[in-house]
Order: sequence, then C-alpha cells, then structure tokens
Amino acid sequence: MGEPGPVEGRRSERPSRGVPARRGRDVVPDRPSSGRNAAGAPLEGRAVVGPPRVQAEHLRVDGDVVPAGAPGASLLEVLRGAGIFAAKQACGRGECGACTVLVGDRAVMSCTMPAALVTGEVTTAAGLGDDAADLRAAFADHAAFQCGFCTPGQVVRAAAVLRESVDRSRDEIAREMSGNICRCTGYRQIVDAVCAVAESRQAAR
Repeated sequence: MGEPGPVEGRRSERPSRGVPARRGRDVVPDRPSSGRNAAGAPLEGRAVVGPPRVQAEHLRVDGDVVPAGAPGASLLEVLRGAGIFAAKQACGRGECGACTVLVGDRAVMSCTMPAALVTGEVTTAAGLGDDAADLRAAFADHAAFQCGFCTPGQVVRAAAVLRESVDRSRDEIAREMSGNICRCTGYRQIVDAVCAVAESRQAAR
C-alpha cells in the first residue's frame, strides 16, 4: 500500500517545495513604518509625519507685536482681532485681494494665509509709511479709487510689485495687479498710477 496522506483536519508538516520552513524564531515582529523605503525615499501614498509645528505666540505687524490668535486662525482673523483694519474682510476665499498684506516682501491674501505659517514681519497698507507715499499720491492723482474699499490691498500689491522690480512694461504691471479686484473704477486708472510710480522711480535711480 502507498504512504498514507495527511490526516484530515490537520495541516501537513511538510513544507511546500522550494519554500523553506519558517520557524518561530525566524519571525520578525512588525515594526512601525517610518514612511520611507530602504533607500530613504518617502513611500507613495503615505505621509511622513514630522514633529508638530509650534505656533508662535505673537506676530510682528507694522512694527508692533500682536497676539498670534487661536490655532487654525487665518492671518486676517488675527489682524482684525487685534484691531488692525487696513486689511479688508471681503470674499474670504483669496479671490478679491482686498485683504492683501506683505509678509516680508511678498504680497499674500491674508484671508487664506494661516497665521501659524507666518514667519516674517507683516505689513499692512497702514504700515507702508513713506516708502509708499508716491504710490498713495499717484492713486489720488490718477483717480485710481472711488469707494476706497479695495485701495489698501491695491496699494500693498503695487508696493510688492515695484519692490521686486520697477523695470516692468505696462502689460506686466497690469498682469501683476490683476489679482486685486476693483468694482468701481475699472483698472486703467490703477495701472496708470502704478506705471507712473515705476517710471518716476526708474528716473530717480
């Protein structure tokens, strides 16, 4: 008679052909993943979580120190909570530019900027000082505002554009200013004002 087969209901002790038996001491306990492969690259679809960011307790705005607000607050919420109203509250979605401020030299829409990510000095239209005196005068000379609601954001955006470079064509200036909406005057007068300041600063170099 042939060799009897394995007893029904019991697993055969014979390993599959070509696959070495795995003994208990060979089993490595599961380890928490680092989120990276053996080469150190992040695994696809798996976030690599670093240490939590510590939010600063205060921000510097227009030369003053103000509380940084609650975790998750936008920069606009922090500003208005501190009684700083030069940044206007309008769309709340980063679409109109009325809330534009500078963080360092970069223009940002403060309604969508998390306050926790602010790492530089914040400057509103009220804090531009003498550096923007020619811009404010040009806006008045060229009738670049009517109701004035969007004007602080327009002036801040223009200040950022000209800080980056005064050597811009009219089309370039119009394109750079296009993210800030004006419902009263149209945009020709605004672009006229910024172009006039750019030309004046070019001549003064």
